[in-house]
Amino acid sequence: MRRPIIAGNWKMNNTASEGAALVAAIKPLVKDAKCDVVVCVPAIDIPAVRKAVRGSKIRLGAQNVHFAEKGAYTGEISANMLKEYGVQYVIIGHSERRQYFGETDETVNKRTLAALAAGLTPIVCIGETLEERESGKTNEVLSRQIEKDFAGVEDLSKLVVAYEPIWAIGTGRTATAEQANETIGFIRKRMKKIYAGKNAGRMRIQYGGSMNAGNCKELMAMPEIDGGLIGGASLKAPDFAAIVNFDKE
Repeated sequence: MRRPIIAGNWKMNNTASEGAALVAAIKPLVKDAKCDVVVCVPAIDIPAVRKAVRGSKIRLGAQNVHFAEKGAYTGEISANMLKEYGVQYVIIGHSERRQYFGETDETVNKRTLAALAAGLTPIVCIGETLEERESGKTNEVLSRQIEKDFAGVEDLSKLVVAYEPIWAIGTGRTATAEQANETIGFIRKRMKKIYAGKNAGRMRIQYGGSMNAGNCKELMAMPEIDGGLIGGASLKAPDFAAIVNFDKE
């Protein structure tokens, strides 16, 4: 059985004090969670949030990592820097990083390998645009990303994949539960075929396209969906807790 994982992506929201206050509000609401719970926070919030999550089921994540151990990369943060501050998870290759900051499949791969080498759990994002889906290229795009983004990974069970249809991020649009399940099923089958013998069957795949308190139960009931990468809903304690507690009536 694959253990579900719900990860909040705060994006560029919350100062350190606001982040600590949000975690304080979330903690009692998720104390009985039966899934892994992660908050991926802005780098500057990491020390405050690290302190705030102590004694809870919430794990600390970052939103980006560089592929080099050190060097002349102004503004970047290495995997070892994150690890020393108690970070356990890191989002890699989010569509916003690809769109606004020039991330490519090649750099996503390098960052993924660096995170794994440092003992971090990467949450690697893949997904198609609306144009690509409407032109029937979803599987082609995902296959390309799978082949390039995970090249050289020896144990796929040590990372998480987040399928994020780009057309459903921050737009209010959501893939139907059946669409999400079908596409994630394709990703899993493709991973098993390309990376046979590398624990692809144990790898967890999240849905990352506007999962919220209203649709989480339907999405999480699907057999291929192992969790969610949550954007806006992760910024409100009751909404995030409702998703974490998706299995409760």
